[in-house]
Amino acid sequence: MARNPLPLVRVVGPSMAPTLRTGDLVIVRFGAPPTTQDVVLVRWDGRPGQLSVKRALRETGGGWHVEGDNPFASTDSRTLGAAHVLGVVLFRLWPRPGRLPARPQ
Repeated sequence: MARNPLPLVRVVGPSMAPTLRTGDLVIVRFGAPPTTQDVVLVRWDGRPGQLSVKRALRETGGGWHVEGDNPFASTDSRTLGAAHVLGVVLFRLWPRPGRLPARPQ
């Protein structure tokens, strides 16, 4: 059976608010190379069973430095170090379909 190249991912948790909220469905392109400011699906070596949606800020020697848009509710590269990017979030499918806004200032 062929793997769906554009799988749906359900967001859980407040780390990407206000850009994404718990329950949002996003479409991810696995294997797509990230660029700075992309919203990405990641994992960390220290938490191999956990997938997270974060914002790619810069490439590092060991992966990407990623952070949540909500610094008060995000465990990210500031704590866990470089992340491995699995795919790039293309857009939100539900409940507010469309492209994701830029990182809030």
